[in-house]
Amino acid sequence: MDCTLRPMLPADKRALMVLLRRTPEFDPAEIPVAEELIDCYLESPGRDYDIAVCVAGDRLAGYICWGRTPLTSGTWDVYWMAVTRSRRRAGIGSRLLEYAEAEIRRASGRLLLIETSSKPDYLNTRRFYRRKGYKKVSTIRDFYAPGDHRIIFEKRF
Repeated sequence: MDCTLRPMLPADKRALMVLLRRTPEFDPAEIPVAEELIDCYLESPGRDYDIAVCVAGDRLAGYICWGRTPLTSGTWDVYWMAVTRSRRRAGIGSRLLEYAEAEIRRASGRLLLIETSSKPDYLNTRRFYRRKGYKKVSTIRDFYAPGDHRIIFEKRF
């Protein structure tokens, strides 16, 4: 699946919110948090967050949100990433992650962290990060809820 990667535009927000609501791994309570980061980005791109989208044809097919980790030197976080269900396994997630990694390297980033859940719904997500060269460095048991652990992956540049 071919897509165009580019920074998010204000006109993308509506489709991006639909994508988030239709992503089964995300709990409905998480969506307003993602929207808050989107609004921060749209208010001042690059200040706290960066967002890139993948557009296939005239449809939003995925997005990634990342930013500097406050009070660190060269550490960054990927905060959100999603690909439409119909376009998964087409390389879009890989392209989005590679795009963010390249931008982080350009900004002298040295460490990229990604936090995710231990829930079974996130198994493919965890496998994806491992395939992309991320190393699991932390598990905080029962972080999100009993039985739902916080897993942190890292990649060093």
